[in-house]
Amino acid sequence: MPERDYIYYDFTLSLCSRCLRRVDAKIIIKGDDVLMRKRCPEHGPEEVLIATDAAYYRRCRDFIKPGEAPLHPGTPTLHGCPYDCGLCPDHEQHSCLTLIEVTDRCNLTCPTCYAESSPSHGRHRTLAEVEAMLDVIVASEGRPDVVQISGGEPTIHPQFFEILDAARRRPIRHLMVNTNGIRIARDEEFTARLASYMPAFEVYLQFDSLREGPLVALRGKDLREVRQQALAHLNKYRLSTTLVVTLQQGQNTDEIGEIIDFALKQPCVRGVTFQPTQAAGRLEHFNPATDRYTLTQVRSDILRQSPVFTAADLIPVPCNPDALVMGYALKLGGEVIPLTRYLRPEDLLGVPGNTIVYEADQRLRSHLLRVFSTGNTVDGVAPELQALLCCLPQIAAPGLSYENIFRVIVMQFIDAYNFDVRAIKRSCVHIVSKDLKIIPFETMNMFYRDDKAHALVQLRRPQ
Repeated sequence: MPERDYIYYDFTLSLCSRCLRRVDAKIIIKGDDVLMRKRCPEHGPEEVLIATDAAYYRRCRDFIKPGEAPLHPGTPTLHGCPYDCGLCPDHEQHSCLTLIEVTDRCNLTCPTCYAESSPSHGRHRTLAEVEAMLDVIVASEGRPDVVQISGGEPTIHPQFFEILDAARRRPIRHLMVNTNGIRIARDEEFTARLASYMPAFEVYLQFDSLREGPLVALRGKDLREVRQQALAHLNKYRLSTTLVVTLQQGQNTDEIGEIIDFALKQPCVRGVTFQPTQAAGRLEHFNPATDRYTLTQVRSDILRQSPVFTAADLIPVPCNPDALVMGYALKLGGEVIPLTRYLRPEDLLGVPGNTIVYEADQRLRSHLLRVFSTGNTVDGVAPELQALLCCLPQIAAPGLSYENIFRVIVMQFIDAYNFDVRAIKRSCVHIVSKDLKIIPFETMNMFYRDDKAHALVQLRRPQ
């Protein structure tokens, strides 16, 4: 009998990238590539590259941990995923990180913006609206892990510090501000006031490139001087900062190693988060055949471009291994030491059958899952890391502070092309909508923004 030129690996539900209808999909492996094949009754077949490292893709299954539900679902399950977001009872993961968009307005008009923000778009949320959003998160989580104040550009909100104070009055473990850095660069007093919210406070600084061309392509403006001045202020006040790099094929993917090296030299920077572009929002003319840049490609490029990390140092994040990769390094005595080497990989993964050994040790398991989670900022992870090292055999735990820790994350936001209902159900990065629903970030951008409401009504009708 003729043999197929691929291995059938799995089955899932996906979406037609044109009409967003739910469709069956199969996962196949051809060489090192993992592909999704699906067919829409109206628009025909699609084949999408979802990974370029079949061995790593398979290994992700060994890292899946049991889900943790929110305290209260926000909406019933009526139409099936992804048409019931709110969170519905069928969602498998609580909010490790929750965003609040305090404004639609922005002082940039980025070509890659998922929220269509600009100087003239939408409006600022009122303080009462923002407080209602914060209360929804607290009701869902009890004591939320990480809340990120976002936009638009949140620092242009006229009541910005009142919003931070409102967040501080609530039992939120860690607070972030997601910013393009323009106000931080131009107003040192503003930066000094931000630093007063430490500890358990972090700046999530947009930092896509060290070159003019990619910045103009991604942000519509050469922001090199702005970013350098922002970092000068952040370094002066030692304000804990993560550099956030939107990666787009053909623009800045060759700068990954250079950006990691640059970040390691900044006293305020605790890590870099790499985010491949999600095909949503203002991004136009996305071609999945040429523009797709997968999580495994980012991981491989980190390994190829940075001498700091090896394959054993960048592991799947247990709450959603299909969408998240994480690695830690310690900055000690002028050296950069990848944490996974320091922990000894054999303490984390057993060789026979790829069994996760830490599952057998409840203390070790508890600390490890808290460390390797998006529900922790770097300044908050130091005590957990100290405890984790103490649990491991033959490891002398140094007196660590957050200034010793450097974290790299790859965070892939799934879109209509590579939509996999299994990963969406495990999404732990959520956003509060205007109608006070808690929605996975990916599905928010695909279905739940204002301009998509009519399409969602159509999709909820029986097919």
